Amino acid sequence: MQAINGMIRVLHKNPLARSLWARNSCSKLFVGGLSYDTNETALKNAFEKYGEIIEVRVIAHHVSGKSRGFGFVRFTSEASANVAFKEMHSKVCFK
Repeated sequence: MQAINGMIRVLHKNPLARSLWARNSCSKLFVGGLSYDTNETALKNAFEKYGEIIEVRVIAHHVSGKSRGFGFVRFTSEASANVAFKEMHSKVCFK
């Protein structure tokens, strides 16, 4: 785990997400290290068990439309985001 400028980064061996970022008081998580085949449905399915999700975004290249390997998950509450952050830190997801 690393702390940089008030943000926390968790590194782990998760093929779905190699890193997660969250601000100290935020309900939005950065999910990095995604497979280039990961879509928003797969990302939502991986995180929805931790709480109600407002928005899921997988960032895509503007020309090719292919995933750039990272995205964001926004929860309705900070508590849900914190639970997801802690649980995904030690979990490996295979689909």
